[in-house]
Amino acid sequence: MPSAPLGPPREPGGARGGSGPGGDRPTGAGPMSGTPAPPVSGRIDGHGHYHVRAEVSYVTVGVYAFMILLLFLVLEYGAALSYPWGIEAVILITAFFLARYLSTHYVIDDTYLRASRIAGGSRIRLEDVRKIEFVRLRDLSPTGIFGSWGWRGRMWSPRIGAFDAVYADPNGVLVTGGAAPLFVSPRDPEDFARELSRRVRSYTGPLAVDAGNPAG
Repeated sequence: MPSAPLGPPREPGGARGGSGPGGDRPTGAGPMSGTPAPPVSGRIDGHGHYHVRAEVSYVTVGVYAFMILLLFLVLEYGAALSYPWGIEAVILITAFFLARYLSTHYVIDDTYLRASRIAGGSRIRLEDVRKIEFVRLRDLSPTGIFGSWGWRGRMWSPRIGAFDAVYADPNGVLVTGGAAPLFVSPRDPEDFARELSRRVRSYTGPLAVDAGNPAG
């Protein structure tokens, strides 16, 4: 795959959320400690674990909210409906997937990068990471039976083969390592990549492709 660009690509016209609160740099994240600047958008907890939520598209949230509102109106004024419980079931399912979408978040601890959401998730051991790249999901030409609706978001790409995708925005970071690469979409991809790179390099040293290494 080509070398990582200097910054993460952006989809034109996409609505994006803001950054979260800052945090202090942990005392260490592996066999050796790093000395980069502290994270900007992620939060470091008392155990030195880095937390960041996924980038959320307000357009996607609006579509979910509009669908729920529309279904409520159909349920309220559709007196002639033969099976109102069917509409109620669709409302509950739509609300579940909205909550699942909003719950997407990532944690980097001393051992793993963990991508989690309601009813799903994936992880990669830091010592197994080989590449950290900024990518657009559409550039991978992904296909899959369930896609992001599945537990791990398992997809297949003609460029990289099988990979997991736990994301809320199509612009993000592709982490290659372990059994399958992992695509994630943190709120601040640059900050996330720097923190992940720092912790991975404390195990493995420099990576062949590393979008988060300040040295380039």
